Amino acid sequence: MIKSELVEKLSAENPHLFQRDVENIVNAILDEVGDAMARGDRVELRGFGAFSVKNRPARVGRNPRTGEQVDVGEKYVPQFKAGKEIRERLNRA
Repeated sequence: MIKSELVEKLSAENPHLFQRDVENIVNAILDEVGDAMARGDRVELRGFGAFSVKNRPARVGRNPRTGEQVDVGEKYVPQFKAGKEIRERLNRA
C-alpha cells in the first residue's frame, strides 16, 4: 500500500473528514516519524512495530567487478521490527 492508497482508505472509512484533512494528518504522522528517526530516536507504534536507526561502522569493502579494496564510510540505516500483533495476523493468513 502506498501513501495515496492509505489516504483514500482512511477517507472512505471516515466520511466526516475531508480527504485533504486526512492527507494532512497522514503527512504529519509520517513527518514526525521521519524527524524522530533523523534525531536517532526509536519510534514505536503499539501492535504494529518499531522503527529505529542502526549504525553501520566504516569498513573496507571490495569492488565486485575489479576486486580492489574500497573504503565504505560509516552510515545509518533505518530498521523495522514488526510487533507481536502484526506478526500474529500475518502468520494466521
